[in-house]
Amino acid sequence: MLVPSIHNSLNDLIDLLGQMSDYDYASPCPELSHASIGEHTRHIIEMFQCLENQYERGVVNYDLRERNRQMQTDTKFAIANISQVKNNVDKPNKTIELQQIVDGEEICIESNYFRELLYNLEHCIHHQALIKVVVIRHESLSVNDNFGVARSTIEYRNQCAQ
Repeated sequence: MLVPSIHNSLNDLIDLLGQMSDYDYASPCPELSHASIGEHTRHIIEMFQCLENQYERGVVNYDLRERNRQMQTDTKFAIANISQVKNNVDKPNKTIELQQIVDGEEICIESNYFRELLYNLEHCIHHQALIKVVVIRHESLSVNDNFGVARSTIEYRNQCAQ
């Protein structure tokens, strides 16, 4: 169920990027503290790529993202990278060591691939919610009602509707 949910969120992002010009994608947005939709999208993609690229080694450090500028300025390039993430995300679960520097101190936490996939999905949804704030003001852009909404919230809404 996790991989299909990731695919759904990433497909929603692809659908949005398909509606945008590179100019709008890369333009700073006051609602995003002058970051762009492209910067948020790049961040989403690179977090998934980090997990994918470091999977075999079994040690993941999200601070080692590439921060590829083309990904935040070129919608077609971003879409190609999202598609690649979708194609490579379905891997067996295994133990992963998560490494990060926090306040100058290196920490190592035991995790696993599925837990990190879930983290990346929730992280993706969080950034989509931020992006949606900008999308709402553009009459030419549309996203589905669940864009940027946590899966648990969608489930809760569905239960309430019954």
